Amino acid sequence: MSKNLQDTVTLHNGMKMPWLGLGVFKVEEGPGLVQAVKSAIAHGYRSIDTAAIYENEISVGQGIREAMLETNIPREDLFITSKVWNADLGYESTLAAYEASLEKLGLEYLDLYLIHWPVQGKYKEAWRALETLYQEGRVKAIGVSNFQIHHLEDLMKDADIRPMVNQVEFHPCLTQKELLRFSKEQGIQLEAWSPLMQGGLLDNPMLKEIAARHGKSVAQVILRWDLQHGVITIPKSTKEHRIIENAALFDFELTQEDMDQIDDLNQNLRVGPDPDNFDF
Repeated sequence: MSKNLQDTVTLHNGMKMPWLGLGVFKVEEGPGLVQAVKSAIAHGYRSIDTAAIYENEISVGQGIREAMLETNIPREDLFITSKVWNADLGYESTLAAYEASLEKLGLEYLDLYLIHWPVQGKYKEAWRALETLYQEGRVKAIGVSNFQIHHLEDLMKDADIRPMVNQVEFHPCLTQKELLRFSKEQGIQLEAWSPLMQGGLLDNPMLKEIAARHGKSVAQVILRWDLQHGVITIPKSTKEHRIIENAALFDFELTQEDMDQIDDLNQNLRVGPDPDNFDF
C-alpha cells in the first residue's frame, strides 16, 4: 500500500505511475489553471491528468514547464496523461491527435495516452494507433477510459498490447466491483475519475462519521478508500489548500469495517454518461 504522495504502482509494462494525481476536468484555460498545476507539483504531486476535450492542454503544459523551471524537477520525474477524443478515433486521426496534444502541452512525449470513450466501431483503429505510438517509443504507456468489461474483451481479441490503464468513473456510489476484479485479473490498472462524485458525497452522514473518527475530511476518507482498493485517483481542484488536503492521505488507514461500510453505499449511480448508453 502506498505510504507517501510519490509512491507509485508498476504497470504491466514496468512503467511506474503515481497513485495520486491532479485532475483538471472542467477547468478553463488561464492563469488559475497554470497556478494550480504549479502548486500541485510544488507540493509533491507528480501526476497530472488532462484530455483534448477539456480544451486546457495549453495552460496545463505551461504550468508543467514553469514548475519544472522553478523546482528543478526533471521531466522524467513527472507523469503526464492526456486522451484522444471521440471525433479523432481512427488510425491516422488518432496519430494526428497525439501530435496536436503534444504541441499544445509543449512536451516531447506523454507518459500515458488514453482512448477517452469506447465508441463502437472506432476504438480498435484508435488502439492500433496507440500501439504504434508505444512501439515507436513516442509514449511510455497506453490505455483506455470508460471501458466496461465487454469493451476490454472485444479490444483485447485483436490487440497486440493489453491496455495498461483503464480510467473510469469510480466512487462509493459506483464501486464497479466486477470491473475492478476483471482489471486485477488482467493486469490492467484501474484509475478513478470523479472520485468525490463531483462533491455529491461530502455531506454523507456515515462518511462524516468515519472521517471524524480518523480526524480527516470526507474527501480524504474517500480518496483513501480508492487507494486501499488499489485504484489510482486523480481528484480535481484549483485551490491550493484543497490540493494540499487531497494529498494528506498517507498518515492514516481505513479499517476493514470502514471499507465495507463505504462499499455498501454503492447504488450503481453515475454522475457522468453510461458507456453503454452514451450517444457518442
